Amino acid sequence: MGYQEVLQVVREREKIRQRLTGLLLLKFKQALMLYSLKLILALFPALSKENIIKLITWYAVLFSGKSPQHLQALAEFLTTSGFGDIAFRMSRLISRKALDRFAISFLMDGLIVREEKRLKEDLEGRAVPYSLLISPTAKCNLRCRGCYAANYSVKDELPLELVDRVVREAHELGVALITILGGEPFIWKPLLDLLGRYPYMYFLIFTNATLLDRECIGRLKKLGNVFLALSIEGFEQETDARRGPGIFAKVMAAMDRLREAGIPFGYSVTVTRQNEPVIASDAFVDFMISKGALMGWMFLCMPVGGNPDLELLPTPEQRVHMLKFVQRVRETRPIFMIDFWNDAPYVGGCIAGKYYAHITPQGWVEPCIFTHFYQDNIKDKSLREVMNSEFFRELRRRQPYNENLYLPCMWIDNPEVSREIYQRLPIKPSHQGADDILRQEELRQGIDAYCAKVRQAYRPVWEQDKYEMENFYKIKETVLRLFAS
Repeated sequence: MGYQEVLQVVREREKIRQRLTGLLLLKFKQALMLYSLKLILALFPALSKENIIKLITWYAVLFSGKSPQHLQALAEFLTTSGFGDIAFRMSRLISRKALDRFAISFLMDGLIVREEKRLKEDLEGRAVPYSLLISPTAKCNLRCRGCYAANYSVKDELPLELVDRVVREAHELGVALITILGGEPFIWKPLLDLLGRYPYMYFLIFTNATLLDRECIGRLKKLGNVFLALSIEGFEQETDARRGPGIFAKVMAAMDRLREAGIPFGYSVTVTRQNEPVIASDAFVDFMISKGALMGWMFLCMPVGGNPDLELLPTPEQRVHMLKFVQRVRETRPIFMIDFWNDAPYVGGCIAGKYYAHITPQGWVEPCIFTHFYQDNIKDKSLREVMNSEFFRELRRRQPYNENLYLPCMWIDNPEVSREIYQRLPIKPSHQGADDILRQEELRQGIDAYCAKVRQAYRPVWEQDKYEMENFYKIKETVLRLFAS
């Protein structure tokens, strides 16, 4: 071996040594962060809100590499946004195990540590969702008007072995959160066994709450790695009108049992033209807070399925009202609010096929819970493969569909996008009637008229708000630096 060859070997060995040293230092840093976080969480129940905010801020100072002056924005954000109040409520309302799993499995490991894996996939031209949605069954014990899931066949269910394989692949790829839906998820018998197989993964389950008896809640408490979103339509009148007589009372009883057990939960509402004035009101949110809810989800009632009723869609004015309402709640109430449409600017517009995807009970992989079309089946391909299908890549190439990020959707805000993709790509509807919105001229005209009004309503709002996102991105960058290699 000549001198140059020897020199090259030495250089390669030095690169390997440096790489291993860097990896060991990263692992040591993460272990130290984990140990420190556990100590902090143990103190939470005895601390005031102000001291919790101080601990969180100094934790960021220690591990982000930034000075206290640079992190002043984080402290101000925790104080003024309500996140400090939410952290304080969580320390009082949920069990120590549930608090540990939420902070470690979801916030630290899921959102931050696995960000490196997600970024690696992104740099190589692929995508990993932050949340993977799985509907193992479409069976449900309720029949709610306008439910997107009611269109799927109830004959098929995903076997535990398949879901287990998908969750394992999701963890390896860097997925932060597994979301389980239905139908009614607790009808799927292997659900609790699945949660027990993955104590280091965090699960969000959307449920109608009618099957949350004491035995089920007892098992959920022992697991600790789950957050429940209980479906509701407003108060008793609105909920029972859509979900059936007596359902509101059952949901309230389930909330009481979950609060007693220290299991974190929130509520999920399908926003319609009829219930928007109720669910977007101080009275309703304050009532949910009094019941122990830590989070509120607001989804628009979407025109999916056979011959959808466009009259259920919230008006453009109601959508803008929800935006202003949620912004005010975040400033004044200790509850984490998510407005699935109006929060689009925080994630760059539509996230279908990019930051999340949905697997149906038949195994079809849809880019969005409201996009009932597919190209691949998870039974035939890996999660990485289905996330990078021609269908999903085309969606990502086009996103965002509108420079106004309050108009994220390719169905009701930018319908020309869904029509073009349907014509260009070999995609299929997930159930009968899914393509009615594309094929029926009366529906197309109705959507176009609605879209024009929505664009007009949001134009001045976006012009005012688009410059106010900079502080949010600064805080996001600070948090991500906590675990940067």
